[in-house]
Amino acid sequence: METTAVGDVKLIVFQLQDEEYGAEVDKVRSIERMQHITRVPGTPDFVEGVMNLRGVVTPIIDLRRRFRMNKRETTDTTRIIIVQVGEMEVGLIVDSANDVIDIQQSNIEAAPDSAAEADDSCIRGVVKLENRLLILLHLEKVLDADELIAVENLEEHREL
Repeated sequence: METTAVGDVKLIVFQLQDEEYGAEVDKVRSIERMQHITRVPGTPDFVEGVMNLRGVVTPIIDLRRRFRMNKRETTDTTRIIIVQVGEMEVGLIVDSANDVIDIQQSNIEAAPDSAAEADDSCIRGVVKLENRLLILLHLEKVLDADELIAVENLEEHREL
């Protein structure tokens, strides 16, 4: 049986704790090493702050804290994945960015009920790959509407 590229989805695979997650490549602008992040008072606890990325002030979200995981110290493998969420760019701190893979759209399964613990509104589905399980994120839902407003306000009221 021949497969076509029509159903292919290209994903960035990244690690949080002991799990692998995926985000669609077309929403990823860049993957950066950790850089200086300026804290901004009065933001949700998962908003790490902002950073100046090539002249653009970018809000940075700690995905571990967003998903209620334990905070981890920054290591050589820690990365910031810059993604487009709506009209704005946001950086997502992850433990590591592992891979870029192609999957068939038909291989994406609904998230199991137990995924509700990990805030299932953010989970688009899961993909089984040989001996791996990949959790696909809804990047647009990683931040809810109120949180997006708080992060957008960071962009309007700051200068680095």
